[in-house]
Amino acid sequence: MAEETIFSKIIRKEIPAEILYQDDLVTAFRDINPAAPSHILIIPNKLIPTAADVESEDEVTLGRLFIVARKLAEQEGIAESGYRLIVNCKQDGRQEVYHLHMHLLGGRDMGFMVNRKP
Repeated sequence: MAEETIFSKIIRKEIPAEILYQDDLVTAFRDINPAAPSHILIIPNKLIPTAADVESEDEVTLGRLFIVARKLAEQEGIAESGYRLIVNCKQDGRQEVYHLHMHLLGGRDMGFMVNRKP
């Protein structure tokens, strides 16, 4: 079984966070160290450690992540200009918290997704 994370405590409101959305499947809150003017984390309430741990039973929850991302982008005023959604997976993907989460970033030109070399 997966270990509890700081995100589990945010879901249960045991530690403070600026929660922007919460329902029975997902929770969304502002990143405490934003990399863009709008930087929101959207997480499943069920602890799924990484994208590699997703099961077919998680399909509805993962779909909800995208629906909530769209709604939050509209609320943030970044839907028209565009935004980036990122899910990091494991060490080489630079995942820091082992509780699956989607980053919603926007409010400026996000540049290339990865460094491009000729």
